[in-house]
This record gives sequence, structure tokens and C-alpha cells, in this order.
Amino acid sequence: MPVKLSRLDHFAVFVADLESAERFYVEMLGMQRVMKLPDQTLLMLGGVNIGLMEQAGLPAPDPAILQNPLGRAHHAFLVEEEDFDASRTVLAAASIPVSDPVNWGDHRCFYFLDPSGNLLEIVTPPAVRREGPSSR
Repeated sequence: MPVKLSRLDHFAVFVADLESAERFYVEMLGMQRVMKLPDQTLLMLGGVNIGLMEQAGLPAPDPAILQNPLGRAHHAFLVEEEDFDASRTVLAAASIPVSDPVNWGDHRCFYFLDPSGNLLEIVTPPAVRREGPSSR
């Protein structure tokens, strides 16, 4: 029998500079700070907490991964279809490295990097496929 989970409480990412990472996640992505400790910050978005944990010695961000981001570990954030293009424009205008959009047919996404090089994704909800009434 599996463990009876109720929901995701939080996930954590390592960041090179806690202050710049917090600014990015709060100012660019609209998250709210819940708690701050000397080496970590807990943020909230949509009822899920995101822990930013300062870690020395992280490799430098590599924007080249945005040329082929599919199949890489990442964290994805949902936006409504009507907000997709504006989200990409806002990030690109702030000199945040972003990938080209990917059209999966029923939804779209693009990838970007946080200041520490963590791979993040903006994704739209899949379009609801409506089928006509069945003829029996």
C-alpha cells in the first residue's frame, strides 16, 4: 500500500545568492515571502511553498541549456494561455535567459533560468478537447 500523501507542501532549490534569488522570485514571479532565515527563504505560490537555500560553490548559470531544455530536471509554473506571451516578454525584457516557445499542440511552454541557473518552465494548461455527442 502506498504512502497516503495529501499534497505537495514545498520543494527547495539551491541558490548562489539568497538576496538576488529572493528578489527574482518575488519581483519577477510574484511569489510571497513566508519566512526568512540567514541561509534560506521560504516563499509561497498558489498554496505551495518554495524554499530557496543558499549554497556555496554552485556552477555558473549556463544559458546554453535553453537551446535544448527538454528532458532536463526543472520546475514548471502554470500561466493561463492569455498570459503566456506577456510572461515571456516580461522575462526577456528583464534580460532573463529564455528559450524559444514550444508548442505541444494542446499547450505551450518556454524555459528560463533563475539567477543561479536553475531551469524553470512557464506552461499553459492543456486545451480541453471536446468530443461531440456519441452516436449509439
